[in-house]
Amino acid sequence: MAELTLSSKNPTGVKVDALVVGTQTTSDGVAVVGDDLPRDVVAELEALAPVLGITGARDEVRTVPAGSHLKAGVLVLTGLGARDESGSFAAETLRRAAGAAVRDLKGAASVAVALPAKDEAEVAAIAEGALLGAYSFTRYRDASGTTGSTKPAGVVSSIEVLTSLARGAKAKAAVERAATIAAAVHATRDLVNTAPNDLFPAAFADIAKAAAKGTGVKVTVLDEKGLASGGYGGILAVGQGSSRGPRLVKVSYSPSRPHAKVALVGKGITFDSGGISIKPAKGMEAMKSDMAGAAAVLHTVLAASKLGLPVAVTGWLCLAENMPSGTAQRPSDVITIRGGKTVEVLNTDAEGRLVMADGLVAAVEEKPDVVLDVATLTGAQMVALGTRVSAVMGSDDVRGEVVAAAEAAGEQFWPMPLPEELAASMKSKVADIANIGDRFGGMLVAGLFLQEFVGTTPWAHLDIAGPSFNEGSAFGYTPVGGTGVAVRTLVELLEARAAKK
Repeated sequence: MAELTLSSKNPTGVKVDALVVGTQTTSDGVAVVGDDLPRDVVAELEALAPVLGITGARDEVRTVPAGSHLKAGVLVLTGLGARDESGSFAAETLRRAAGAAVRDLKGAASVAVALPAKDEAEVAAIAEGALLGAYSFTRYRDASGTTGSTKPAGVVSSIEVLTSLARGAKAKAAVERAATIAAAVHATRDLVNTAPNDLFPAAFADIAKAAAKGTGVKVTVLDEKGLASGGYGGILAVGQGSSRGPRLVKVSYSPSRPHAKVALVGKGITFDSGGISIKPAKGMEAMKSDMAGAAAVLHTVLAASKLGLPVAVTGWLCLAENMPSGTAQRPSDVITIRGGKTVEVLNTDAEGRLVMADGLVAAVEEKPDVVLDVATLTGAQMVALGTRVSAVMGSDDVRGEVVAAAEAAGEQFWPMPLPEELAASMKSKVADIANIGDRFGGMLVAGLFLQEFVGTTPWAHLDIAGPSFNEGSAFGYTPVGGTGVAVRTLVELLEARAAKK
């Protein structure tokens, strides 16, 4: 990840490859905004804006020569849109503008960002956005920087956030938190982007152990034997078709005198072929991302530890590879989830809810104050909400808590219902419940299935199927591929719980 520093330097004297300033839309056209920019530079840019087609709209990024007044190599103009009624820009607007500018840079190693910030929270948003935008996944590029005919974009190695608040202790603390959050998102993206031949259940478990080393976070791994003796029939059934066996990884952060006890359960299907109910070939390559929930849970727990939050957090990573073979589970199999509930498997491609059921039961057994599960669970989520908005279902109060945390963090989660009448569609003639029900409202049916395994524990289910993996074009601070969605929301929620002592 890029090195981040706060600085109170005047932007005119900063020697960097690129200097980022903002543009905003006004009733008179376009205004250039940035701390301490010379008036003649501002006037020149505003005069050129109409000629260059610059509007100041959000996500608009333009690179122009820096000119003789500045020591930076180039000047990057990033759109902020219009100010709100209070005359300010929302934190997410600043975060996204900084991220879009840094992400758009090609070949710039050093960047300075001079966007308007009136307080420490806005400084932190700018820092976080810049770091998120600087993400680059280059694991599979060769030493010359090429693979085939594709060259990776230049990697930003240092970012200076220029602000008059740079010397304040609160600003420094806020930016340190932003760097911790960005590092957690980067690590989550790395896992999601890793090829499935390298990331299988046992490898994921090893990565979790390595990541937790020296942090005080405890990692416990159950292999096939441990899963069998523990009655984890869902994880075993989904993983039995693969030559690479399943795992359940427990990741525990246990501070002294915690203010709350939170359990997180993550879906970790390291590759989802659909099993015997095999998926169409088109788009199957994206199914390496079916472990994004487990990745988000792992790095949320580690971030909570790094931040020293007074909240006990336990993550359950439900890891399996869903493959078709002579040993794979079959449609019409009946499996037993931990705790004894039986499930008739009518479709082996509805496998995520099976591994999550085991994880939820295990989590609830430890009597947390609340349990949240995170999963790339249904294609129906994308049908309902598209590829940028995640869904949240569950207990009304916890669902509201997630929405509030997401809004504060800059992520989009939309509250969805759990209609009782849809539960009847999962009735089985031979088992306690079937793993699929009505096609219409499929996202809600999946949520109702998971609800069967949480009892009376306050709970929320986060379906991140679309937003977890960006198959389209990059936007804002979001790259193509793994996005790291849910990490920021979960950390924000943990912090809110910590503050409720």
